[in-house]
Amino acid sequence: MMENQKSYEQLAELDKKHFLHPTTAIKQQQANGPEFILTKGEGVRLYDLKGRSSIDGLSSLWNVNIGHGREEIAQVAYEQMKTLGYSSCFATFSNEPAIKLAAKLAEIAPGNLTATFFTSGGSESNDTAYKLARHYWILKGQPERKKIISRSQSYHGVAMGATSATGLKPFRDFTNSLAPDFCYVDHFSPQALRDKIKEEGPETVAAYIAEPVQGAGGVHIAPEGYFKEIRSICDEFGILFITDEVITAFGRTGKYFGIDHYDVAPDMMCFAKGITSGYAQLGGVMISETMHNDFIELSEGTLLHGYTYSGHPMACAVALKNLEILERENLIDNARVMGEELLKGFKKIQSERSVVGDVRTLGLIGAVEFVKNKETNERFPEPLAPKVLAEAAKRGLIVRSVVFDNQDTLVFAPPLIINQQEINELIQILNESIEAVERTAVSASN
Repeated sequence: MMENQKSYEQLAELDKKHFLHPTTAIKQQQANGPEFILTKGEGVRLYDLKGRSSIDGLSSLWNVNIGHGREEIAQVAYEQMKTLGYSSCFATFSNEPAIKLAAKLAEIAPGNLTATFFTSGGSESNDTAYKLARHYWILKGQPERKKIISRSQSYHGVAMGATSATGLKPFRDFTNSLAPDFCYVDHFSPQALRDKIKEEGPETVAAYIAEPVQGAGGVHIAPEGYFKEIRSICDEFGILFITDEVITAFGRTGKYFGIDHYDVAPDMMCFAKGITSGYAQLGGVMISETMHNDFIELSEGTLLHGYTYSGHPMACAVALKNLEILERENLIDNARVMGEELLKGFKKIQSERSVVGDVRTLGLIGAVEFVKNKETNERFPEPLAPKVLAEAAKRGLIVRSVVFDNQDTLVFAPPLIINQQEINELIQILNESIEAVERTAVSASN
């Protein structure tokens, strides 16, 4: 134990000195060092250098769908790396795992999405979607169609285009020079989209992008009929409809893809995260058969867009095994069933804790909101979610807080392998953590 503590302290100092962390408060890192130095993952649990065991209540970053420590995945990566660890897919070079994965995606994807452009992750996928959409309209003889409309409280990544499309203003404020031709509308209002299209001019709009469930923005689940109206509006004005399934794809919501809940199909679909359950870096954009045929017919010369790791053979081999596991173990159905159990647990806490407002899930993605007054939805002056998060971490549960745009929310996305006993443990820790914070918060507000 002493040796572990010494190793932790040494690594923590190196972390502070040399590691600039993504999406992290730099002063917090410098003051306290890393919150966890993780050493092992197994099932739904993570273990750190101090010997702590925690339920991974967010699948690390919404992505470890099949759970941690899967030896099958390690083996298939090893076998692929032994034979062909890397090859370029530029200039019509190809490889067997990439071809087979593209075919598998065409088999399972919604609507008539049939062709895939591979990337290394979600931000690249979103940037690729905007470029492909704009290039598509150039090929169609409508180069003025270049504007991308997205929703408030949306998150689409941190590459330049993805940042510019993100509806959460703090992410856009991080930089002082955004990409042009991005617009935003209310996240639950089809009429707002119609009005924005008319305001900008339909002939200038290339595409509308939306997450089937807004994840990083606070797990906002669209109201009934929303996406059918969106699809209708896009069709009316000849605008491409892009779904950002980076968080919601591959079983997270209890269906293969989040948009499957809404009985509509997009023209383009971005994905990443759950395609490999985080075991390898991979993402992509799928386009409809109609778009693909237009590209084939109208394109001349080289498609001048591509990443070094587009179609990476090892990552694609991992993805194929990951999808096999999802299907073989019925994890998509388990996400639906356990998501219902998670919601029951949230509702029980809601009935017992005076500070818990709205609770919601769709499959195994969910949220718990904190309010000072349940009747008026009034918030506490200082958000409770970060405090509950800290209490939960002490007790062995890792989750995430969202406080953008006057929100006070904890968000959840445990691995799809989670069982009833683990759901019960998650709920118990959450309830105890909220109770610990509630006493102080209610006392301070009186």
